[in-house]
Amino acid sequence: MPEGHTIHRLAQDYAGRFIGTRPRVTSPQGKFSDAAELLDGAELTRTEAHGKHLFLGFRDTDWVHIHLGLFGKVGFGDAPAPPPTDTVRLRLAGATGYVDLRGPTTCALITDDEKRAIHGRLGPDPLRADADPSAACARVRRSRTTIAALLMDQKVIAGVGNVYRAEILFRHGIDPYRAGKDITAAEWAAIWADLVDLMREGVRNNRIDTVRPEHTPEAMGRPPRVDDHGGEVYVYRRANLPCHICATKIRTADLAARNLFWCPTCQRR
Repeated sequence: MPEGHTIHRLAQDYAGRFIGTRPRVTSPQGKFSDAAELLDGAELTRTEAHGKHLFLGFRDTDWVHIHLGLFGKVGFGDAPAPPPTDTVRLRLAGATGYVDLRGPTTCALITDDEKRAIHGRLGPDPLRADADPSAACARVRRSRTTIAALLMDQKVIAGVGNVYRAEILFRHGIDPYRAGKDITAAEWAAIWADLVDLMREGVRNNRIDTVRPEHTPEAMGRPPRVDDHGGEVYVYRRANLPCHICATKIRTADLAARNLFWCPTCQRR
């Protein structure tokens, strides 16, 4: 599932193509046809992201709510748009190009009130200007749940996925099985600030890189990572490989139906 930086990047890319224009809006697949007909030719006025949720604003009060889920894909192309396949849930097309949405968990036309309700269910997003890290800190520090599980709970903090979860805990030397209540306010402030920086870089580069300059392949004289997720990381998907810092084998385990990765030496309890 795409992490929050990808959704914020998509919001920027949709805006760059279509803000201020009146694109053709269609649903070749047919599952969004009624809403597409209502939006066809309407002006795209704004785009927004909160965690893993994308919002496309048309006119003054109409919003398309998109959640990619595990299988959703977005593809941009130049004009003229080719004939769409019947797997395209939502297509926007105009003189500036086209964008196709396939396989999302959610693609729905919603009102302002419905959009506010979605925001209300989500925790603060490190990439949003209105984020309140203290709200997340309060939920973390009163919980006996592991910090690894809390970081993946979108009601606690929105946009963090499996990669950022594993990497941020490594960068701060925190054992993933520590309870939230044992995370200090200072530790949470450092985690939050680091997430803001890393996720902003993710938006800019459209990939996740988490290693510090002194641990890049060039600095360490090691081969670059080869993985379909891209980016240089410390522990994510590196099970049984040596830690870049201490050479201990990276461990993995299942936690809340997701693979957890950590270094047992660098991340002591």
